[in-house]
Formats: sequence, structure tokens, C-alpha cells
Amino acid sequence: MTRLLLLFILTITCTGVAGQTKYEKDFESFTNIIHKNYAYLNQQNIDWEKVENIYKPQIVNIQNDREFIRLLENMLLELHNGHSSLNVNLNTSNRLIPSGQDLYVEEIKGKFWITDVKKGSNADLAGVFIGSEVIKFNGREIKEQLSNFLPRFTNSYTNAMKQFALDMLFAGTHDKKRSIGVLINGREQTIELDNKSSIKDTAILTVKRVSSSKVCIKINNCLWNNDLIAAFDKTLDSLLTTPILILDLTDTPSGGNSTVARAIMGRFIDKPYGYQQHEYDETDFDTKRHWIEYVYPRKKVFKGRLYVMVGHWTGSMGEGMAIGFDSFKKPIVVGTKMAGLLGAIDGFHLKETNINFQIPTERLYHVDGKPRESFAPRLQTQNSKQTWESVLKAK
Repeated sequence: MTRLLLLFILTITCTGVAGQTKYEKDFESFTNIIHKNYAYLNQQNIDWEKVENIYKPQIVNIQNDREFIRLLENMLLELHNGHSSLNVNLNTSNRLIPSGQDLYVEEIKGKFWITDVKKGSNADLAGVFIGSEVIKFNGREIKEQLSNFLPRFTNSYTNAMKQFALDMLFAGTHDKKRSIGVLINGREQTIELDNKSSIKDTAILTVKRVSSSKVCIKINNCLWNNDLIAAFDKTLDSLLTTPILILDLTDTPSGGNSTVARAIMGRFIDKPYGYQQHEYDETDFDTKRHWIEYVYPRKKVFKGRLYVMVGHWTGSMGEGMAIGFDSFKKPIVVGTKMAGLLGAIDGFHLKETNINFQIPTERLYHVDGKPRESFAPRLQTQNSKQTWESVLKAK
């Protein structure tokens, strides 16, 4: 009798494990990975256990990979930051921010205003201009659509949550054109935006002589490309006697790697400098690792004045470079607040569905101890147009 009972229990237990669908297994892996590795749960006051309980009942109804991808996308919205994303998307998926974003909308005193437009983007080419009041998106009121992107684990929404929802809404989805309803001279006007990617400069960097004493080097969203190092060195070597240099990081939404960043920054210092602090939770042991990453001088040093332009489309490694240059004291960082992407990311793999995703696993700080996402340029502006005007006047 005892042996039969034991056999029955073992059969039930094995059936329970084996009976899990691939989606149930990967859902469990996904939630566990975030709970253990996501570096900002406490800082953002995210109740991840509650998030898991909200979405877990849905998993039994998942029939295919498309539905599972949509479920994971919705769960990542709970983290309300563009640095958490899947490496796969549907044609109905939202564009990632800030890389898929071409205008910046803010709520000010209950109204929605376009406060910045990415130069050369679809929004810019369509005639969307800074200072317009927006009253509709795709023919509907704005506020009623924001709930699609706000976290479900709470009803107390922070400014960061609200801004994330606005960013996601106006970035739109891959499959649909966008229409922006704006007020012009008191009358509503609809501006249609193409859903195709805007034309990008294929050059790694571009150089523009602004005046006899001032030159601008613009990095064209390739801080991940190691070829940029040699191209930047060659360009800077030809400009070493220029009195004023402008380094334009306003189009770096896709981030990059620390090797490229340190190589560029190393051309502007004559001794080692710390440029950012890292903090990592060793959750298994309830301990932390904390260290400062340094930049070392390399090749000939540029000794003129340096202005570093940043903005809403300065993301991830671009933001790291901004706080690094600011810590060097002599360079002046000019611009708006940046993308505010959280931390340093790592990639993870769900083996049952073969889906990859990335989340921030380390917190990053300015060498003065302030969180990178809270950094404000020394010379602050309201938008990208004003940023450019400020560096043109700089002496």
C-alpha cells in the first residue's frame, strides 16, 4: 500500500512538471530573472511580486509565440523605462524609446505640448514644430490612451511613469502611420506622420565648420561601432589647433559600448579620471559591488575648449559620456535632460521560446554620486534648437 501511494505521488509530481507548457516555463524564468537581476526595483518602487500575480493567470490562455511576446511586452511596461526590451517584436509592437521616438511631448498644467522634435526625423520633415499644443493622437484624446502604457501594479503614478507613457504613445507602433492633432491659431490641424524610418546619415561621424574658430563633430548614432575610434582619432588629429570644439551627442539613442566611449573621452584629458560609478547587487549573498570606472589619456590631447551637446535622444552610453565629460570639469555639457535610460544592461535568454531580452543589471552614477538618469547639463536648454543656438554663441 505504501509503495503504491509513493508511486502515485511521484506520478502526479512528474506529470505536473512535464505538463507545463513552454510558455509557463519561460514565464517563470522571465519573472525570476527580473526579480533577481533587475537593478532598479527598489529605486522605482516596483512591486514585482504583484506584477507576477497580475499577469500569471493570463499564461494558461497563451496559444502561440505572438501572444507570449505581447504578454512579455506588457510586463516590461511595468518597469516604465526604455532600457528594458525584447530582442524581437511584432509588426503591431510599439517602437522602442528613445530610438523609435521623433518628438518629445510633455504634460504642462493639464495640457500636452511638443517641447522638442528630433532634427531630420519624420516629425521634423512633416512640419511638426516645437511649442505646438497637442490635443489628439490618431484621432483620439491623449489622456484616454495613456493607460495602455501605465503600470498596473499601482494607481499612484510618478512623473517618470507618466512621461514614459507619453513617450510610448507618440512613438507609435511599427504597422501604423501616426496622426498628430495640434492647435494652430486656435484651430485644430492634423499632421500625418509616415511610419517608415526617417533617412539617417550613413557616415559614422560628420564634421561641420561653424566659424573660423569653432568646429562641430557629430556622432551619428554609432557609439557601439569600434570603427568610430579610428575615425574620431583621424578627425580630431586634424583639429587639434581649433580653439573651440563642439561634440554633438544629440543623436545617440541606441547607446554603445564603454570601449568606444573611453577612447573618445581619453583624447580630452591629460591624466586618469573617473567617469562613472557602477553598483551591482549580489542578491545571493545580500551584498553589493561598487566601483569607479576610469578613463585614461590616449594619443595627442585636445587642449581647446570643448562643448558637449546632449538631449532627449542622447541615450545609454551617450549619457555615460555626458556624465564623464562633466566630471572632467573643463568640458561644458549643454542641452536638455537626456533619455534617462537606467543603468548598464545585460541580455538574457528564454530557452523554451528562444526569446532574448535585456534589462539593467547595474546602477550607474556620476562620480559625484548622483544617479546618471538624474543628470542635468551644466548649461541647460529647453530643446535641441536652443541647444544648438547656445553652442553657436559659446566662446
